[in-house]
Amino acid sequence: MLFSAENMLLIGSVLLIVSIVFGKTGYRFGIPALLLFLVVGMIFGSDGLGLQFHNAKEAQSIGMIALSIILFSGGMGTQFSEIRPILPHGIVLSTLGVLLTTLFTGLFIWALSGMSFINICFPLTTSLLLAATMSSTDSASVFAILRSQKMNLKHNLRPMLEMESGSNDPMAYMLTIILIQFIQLGGMGIGEILGTFAIQFIVGGAAGYLLGKLIILFLNKINIDNQSLYPILLLAFVFFTFAITDRLNGNGYLAVYIAGMLVGNNKIPYRKEISTFMDGLTWLFQIIMFLTLGLLVNPHEMLQVAIIATLIGLFMIVVGRPLSVFISLLPFRKMKFKSRLFVSWVGLRGAVPIIFATYPVVANVEGSKAIFNIVFFITIISLILQGTTVSYVARLLHLSSPLEKTGNEFGVELPEEIDSKLSDMVVTSEMIEEAKNLKDMNLPQGTLVMIVKRGDEFLIPNGSLKLHVGDKLLLISEKEKK
Repeated sequence: MLFSAENMLLIGSVLLIVSIVFGKTGYRFGIPALLLFLVVGMIFGSDGLGLQFHNAKEAQSIGMIALSIILFSGGMGTQFSEIRPILPHGIVLSTLGVLLTTLFTGLFIWALSGMSFINICFPLTTSLLLAATMSSTDSASVFAILRSQKMNLKHNLRPMLEMESGSNDPMAYMLTIILIQFIQLGGMGIGEILGTFAIQFIVGGAAGYLLGKLIILFLNKINIDNQSLYPILLLAFVFFTFAITDRLNGNGYLAVYIAGMLVGNNKIPYRKEISTFMDGLTWLFQIIMFLTLGLLVNPHEMLQVAIIATLIGLFMIVVGRPLSVFISLLPFRKMKFKSRLFVSWVGLRGAVPIIFATYPVVANVEGSKAIFNIVFFITIISLILQGTTVSYVARLLHLSSPLEKTGNEFGVELPEEIDSKLSDMVVTSEMIEEAKNLKDMNLPQGTLVMIVKRGDEFLIPNGSLKLHVGDKLLLISEKEKK
């Protein structure tokens, strides 16, 4: 098929529609939508319907753009009040945890290499490189699965897992790049390695904080008549933050995540509109990223690495990840065993490891094609085994509780500038016995009824309105002073 603009639009639209339909169908059976997006890409790829896409560099670029948006959006949804109690846990997991996962898994791969039933023989450095590419949990998978399954996890586990997945990509990225350079240059000094780590973290963290503050200031000071331009302006700042940090030799992924947290925890105009825009854009780029990676792989080549990939995947799930988590969390004695066990299980792999696996391919590292196929195979294993059982394991360990009600059934939200809150109430027969009319209701001081919903009809409230059992009242009241 000729790749004209019209054909690309046709193919792209079909892929998106099929992916969304598959994702909705899979959700009913507890299958992660992101896994189905990968599968759709594979079905339409070279071993399926014949779409030819073999450019790892382009896939890497698409992944970089997608990850910038996903990490920023994930940062926006992370509340300081939630992560403050678990901040040390998240930092240790996203640094030491990633390093230990790389070390344990790399040594296991090296031990497997050369065995009679394994058709791959990697030296230690290449084994560590393979482990490094998949050493971080995947932010897209963790955010999507924890939020789409609407689990209310105890002991601040959800913010801990989301913070880990949002902040551990920089560590895995740096390990991957350094190991590639180490292999290509034939070795690097420990001082040079530590210096690279320090620059990436310090510059990335500082740039994320400063540019996050700048974004907040700019959004609040600029006065644009068209409110639709605010989300676009924010998106431009996201890309600017990633690009300028990368130019300064800092870690762009860390910078956009920190900037996203600052924006999400400070006052900005049109927050609801911006959040809706970013949520939609995040899902779009998650779909595009997983579809692209599905198209990039040749499924028949994965069969050649199926044995070693299965062994490595099971080792990471059963040994490598749990061992890294338990060692990393040793200083936090108050954390319960069940919580540590659950954190060990939610070591989801996804698009990020596959994207990192394209770096050795682009750099022409020996054995890079096998590395890519192994990582892809392990990602599928992880999404099937772990992604489909996250909520089940949470219930099994008694770590999930009923969801707390948020928002109101009317779908109405107030601007941040208004120092009030909305809630709803359903009129019961006991209430009718005490107050037949709205004016007779004993509402708290400072609380007013905004609107009444009776069936499918909305009524403007007044004091003489006669109440019926089942009426839903939208209430506005003053926020409690802290």
